[in-house]
Amino acid sequence: MSERFIVAADFRRQRADKALAAAFPAHSRSAIQRAFGAQLVLRNGVAIGQSDMVKSGDVLEFSLPETSPALLLPNPIPLQVVWEDDQLIAVNKAAGMVVHPGAGTGGDTLVHALLAHCAGTLSGIGGVERPGIVHRLDRETSGLILVAKTDAAHRGLAEQFSGRSVRK
Repeated sequence: MSERFIVAADFRRQRADKALAAAFPAHSRSAIQRAFGAQLVLRNGVAIGQSDMVKSGDVLEFSLPETSPALLLPNPIPLQVVWEDDQLIAVNKAAGMVVHPGAGTGGDTLVHALLAHCAGTLSGIGGVERPGIVHRLDRETSGLILVAKTDAAHRGLAEQFSGRSVRK
């Protein structure tokens, strides 16, 4: 899907990546940078780089590159889903379950289970289909874990956790 933006008359001259990030806040900066890297950003019909300057009257068009499938294999481990919608999933993580894959883990992590449970509904956070986990629980700790399914939800959760506005 292609997005189009006509730079307003009162717009101050600035870098193309900053102009697109401001005009399309639903897209992450990394997604916009991937579009530049794939030469999918056009100014007046010509591909441009992220540091190129744009000015009022310029027509910017871009599309996001395809999301790569996850490099991990989904594993349909049963999950206790407390809440789920198009943006977010809340899971009651069992004690003994590892959240992220790493050295010494197999295909039995929460990430593997979420890839199976949410197949086809995860965005390309970082360009690769993956759940947006912004906090963690230790292996032996059970409890609620929030997972973003979209770039916008991932940014929102990350901001709330870093700003400590989420009450656990």
